[in-house]
Amino acid sequence: MSTFQAPKGTYDLTPPRSATFLAVREAISAPLRDSGYGYIETPGFENVELFARGVGESTDIVTKEMYTLTTKGGDQLALRPEGTASVLRAALEANLHKAGNLPVKLWYSGSYYRYERPQAGRYRHFSQVGAEAIGTEDPVLDAELIILADQAYRSLGLRQFRILLNSLGDKECRPVYREALQTFLRDLDLDEETRRRIEINPLRVLDDKRADVQKQLTDAPKLRDYLCDACKAYHEEVRALITAAGVVFEDDEKLVRGLDYYTRTTFEFVHDGLGSQSAVGGGGRYDGLSEMIGGPELPSVGWALGVDRTVLALEAEGVELDLPATTSVYAVPLGEEARRVLFGVVTELRRAGIAADFAFGGRGLKGAMKSANRSGARYTLVAGERDLAEGVVQLKDMESGEQTAVPLTEAAAELAKRFG
Repeated sequence: MSTFQAPKGTYDLTPPRSATFLAVREAISAPLRDSGYGYIETPGFENVELFARGVGESTDIVTKEMYTLTTKGGDQLALRPEGTASVLRAALEANLHKAGNLPVKLWYSGSYYRYERPQAGRYRHFSQVGAEAIGTEDPVLDAELIILADQAYRSLGLRQFRILLNSLGDKECRPVYREALQTFLRDLDLDEETRRRIEINPLRVLDDKRADVQKQLTDAPKLRDYLCDACKAYHEEVRALITAAGVVFEDDEKLVRGLDYYTRTTFEFVHDGLGSQSAVGGGGRYDGLSEMIGGPELPSVGWALGVDRTVLALEAEGVELDLPATTSVYAVPLGEEARRVLFGVVTELRRAGIAADFAFGGRGLKGAMKSANRSGARYTLVAGERDLAEGVVQLKDMESGEQTAVPLTEAAAELAKRFG
């Protein structure tokens, strides 16, 4: 074993399990690509201020969980703890919102970093696929994103997830609710840190997972009672649209999410098979974030779905993804001449788009055939001196066990026909 190991709270993705992660990324991004979302990639680190302003100074992410560093030039940088602020920054910098086609619809995939206490389903380095629709205030957009996430999960075979939905109001009605909530919370028996949070972002107190806090919140004022008419109408429209699409959801008036930038629609995908870390993804509308980071007014909505969390949810449900074999044809040469000739056939197959591999290292027939079996290849090509003298290779069907001699010059064409 090597002296070095992956840092605490991180993981390496290695075959064969990595194939599941790739399939999950593909399944989540496929509905987005089919719905007008273009791919965007941003740096793994950004200016600290981007997250302090965008995600929120009072959030656990900014106060406790960001990996920060000072460069040799004295710049304060942070490894990205989430995707939305980076994507919006990149879209503003590239002036995508000025191209005349709003909303700007973007999807992304990558690794994110938070210094958290590692536990099952929660890592310090994690993978997400996300989507953002920037520059348009329209309940149809909110509904579209919720429906596309639902579609992605269902295409993977997940069934036991739930969608929680809430509205956080807007800059008109939320301040009124915030004040009522603060008045209520100040009278509770809470620790010093939570009392500080009451003054900075009281909605986050509702999200506190501790039982002794939750018990005191039973009679807390309800946000829905404070929503202005415009926010009520907007939320009802989102609910009606996703209901009409056959997507089942639950209203959850305590759902606030852990980021300060959300307004109006907020939602979370949870899976009860994951224990305390039940969220597999979530998102919402963030109409004021662009202005928070120095941009123009650009109402937007988006989500991020955890790839690692989704894989855990699949395992919890016992869902086995139908992953194609990485190798279709495996070549087994017996002798030096056969190595040269069969490697030529393998190269020809690869150029024709057929996944082919080779028994490297000059192993004997028995060991090479074991490798062929492990590769999952449908066919093996075997050739020794006698075969070459006769101008043939042996083509073995690994499913039926049937073996036939095929002219060497026709081997690639014969396999192309079988896979055609």
